[in-house]
Amino acid sequence: MTDVITLIQSAILIIAAFLLLLAAYGILRYGDNIENIIYARIHILGVADTALIIALLALNEPLLAAAYFILAPFAAHAIANGYFYGEEEQ
Repeated sequence: MTDVITLIQSAILIIAAFLLLLAAYGILRYGDNIENIIYARIHILGVADTALIIALLALNEPLLAAAYFILAPFAAHAIANGYFYGEEEQ
């Protein structure tokens, strides 16, 4: 039975790693010449956050995953809000 659980955990970690690679490609794909690129990058990092939550659940850390699930959107909102209100007209 433990072999099956280990296989399932390994498969979930591989999926999470794939999502992280996908998020890294998304960040590198966009150049800095697009207006408001920060919002696209925050969205891409949401994919990385999801991958981390999946990995934490696979590693049997549900409390840590729940804390990250609750706190990560607040951090992303704070970054976007700071960028929006911190812009200066040029």
